[in-house]
Amino acid sequence: MVLVPKLLSHHHHHHQFHHHHHHHHHRDALHPIPSIALTDKYPCPSKTHPFPSISLHRSCSGSPVLAPMDDFDFDPDPDPDRTLTNEDLKPTRSEQRTFSGWEMASLWIGLVVGVPTYYLAGSLVDLGMAWWQGIATVVAANLILLVPLVLTGDPGTRYGISFPVLARSAFGIHGANVPTLLRALVGCGWYGIESWIGGEAIFLLLPKAIKESSSSSPFSELFLLWLGTSPLEFSCFLFFWLAQLGIVWKGMEGIRALEKYSAPVLIVLTFSLLAWAYLNAGGFGHMLSFSSSRLSASQFWSLFFPSLTANISFWAPVALNIPDFTRYAKSQKDQILGVIGLPIFMGAFTFVGLAVTCSTKVIFGQIISNPIQLLGRIGGLTTVILAITGISLATVTTNIAANVVAPANALVNLSPSTFTFQKGALLTALLGIVFQPWRLLKSSESFVYTWLVGYSALLGPIGGIILADYYLLKKMQLNVKDLYSTSPRGDYYYSGGYNVAAVAALIIGILPVIPGLLNKVGLLSSVPEVFIGIYNNAWFISFFLAGFLHWFLSWLAEEHKDKGSNEITDPLLPKTT
Repeated sequence: MVLVPKLLSHHHHHHQFHHHHHHHHHRDALHPIPSIALTDKYPCPSKTHPFPSISLHRSCSGSPVLAPMDDFDFDPDPDPDRTLTNEDLKPTRSEQRTFSGWEMASLWIGLVVGVPTYYLAGSLVDLGMAWWQGIATVVAANLILLVPLVLTGDPGTRYGISFPVLARSAFGIHGANVPTLLRALVGCGWYGIESWIGGEAIFLLLPKAIKESSSSSPFSELFLLWLGTSPLEFSCFLFFWLAQLGIVWKGMEGIRALEKYSAPVLIVLTFSLLAWAYLNAGGFGHMLSFSSSRLSASQFWSLFFPSLTANISFWAPVALNIPDFTRYAKSQKDQILGVIGLPIFMGAFTFVGLAVTCSTKVIFGQIISNPIQLLGRIGGLTTVILAITGISLATVTTNIAANVVAPANALVNLSPSTFTFQKGALLTALLGIVFQPWRLLKSSESFVYTWLVGYSALLGPIGGIILADYYLLKKMQLNVKDLYSTSPRGDYYYSGGYNVAAVAALIIGILPVIPGLLNKVGLLSSVPEVFIGIYNNAWFISFFLAGFLHWFLSWLAEEHKDKGSNEITDPLLPKTT
């Protein structure tokens, strides 16, 4: 048994490993097999898998016997199941695994440094927390999030599979489209919004003369009526949009290079902003004026838990599709080292956001919480160039990693024959325009954030189901071959390619959160207290509820199957008495 994890850690052996059990059946004289079945050209379920999948799985995971190493790396002719496989979906090979621990960490630095993160602690201080409580809340949320991040990252590195392929193991080969498309939607929405923030940064920092000359033309007034935004603002957005596509077009390697080289730049720019604030405000003394909380203990706790949930929800979507990245990690150690920095980065960056915002009160006599406007106020050509570079980099590094990779992979999974990673990314970007982010943001920023945080709370149950499935039910043993097989005898076919237990657990996990969400968005005026409590802790409640339900329903299904299995025996197996 000790052999199994070792075997699986050398990641391209597992195909042979799971493949070797076919050779055992081929020796079986009961069913002469036509040579076609041997080449796996046309999977004939009855012939290639003579045993019911349960016993087959046990026999293979407990067996340390190795078939001769025929390098079964999907090379010569991949499984004809074009509906489940293409280059971007196959397990990553060792030469594709290029992310070291530092590069995984720089990916997270790129994700963390961005305009939305800058506000996180400040918004809590606005609500009455002390400055250190605000930062502590953010750090606590991210420490909690480390657990699902590392746990979900594991199968990505172990088997080299992306999030949609991992989802197949729990939701079924077709059912996987449900969680991946739910995750993709939140990505598309954010993608547009982040791109708009990036374009807006360029627009705000453009010299005044350009803005004035462009806004006076009759063309621009028509444009305003039609799209609800000025042509100049829109072209900044488009410029930004195109720049991002250029990077994504290079695939995962382009993203790795971007994140790796941006991280040091972002660190330097963040520190220079902090230094500027420190020098011009004469230290951080003014920040200490927020050092005692304006809340009573009971008020603090009733604010703390919703804030904790909101901060967990902030990265919950990425925690879900983290295998999309960890499948490129060199080893589990690199994957784990890379993510451990997250609470530190989040604490440090939200501290900068808070410190700089507090210092603006001293420097300009008013609080300027928007970093883009602040950089505009500081002025000077050097500042403007640095600011445009910094905010563009900060936004691109967050946006591409958090909001493009997941929808692109979801589309690849939806139709591998149509979509490559690049085409998926292009469609994601186009949808980002269709969402018309400027309208969303103009209507009310708070609405957008409420909506998105509420929405990502709906992603909690997916995470719970996938982790319960992988750790409690599958015991970290996946049959990689069957993840790409449409054979009804495959381990992940369940009922017609959908795992009813997982889909049911997902629906029941989401239901209790909905009344609170509708109330928060303003569609329901009054809901019972209990639902507000559930919504305020949505991520925790739905995560554990759905995970437990999935485990319980799967256990019921197994029990039921074992009871029923005596009547329907496979004709090829000796009769059990």
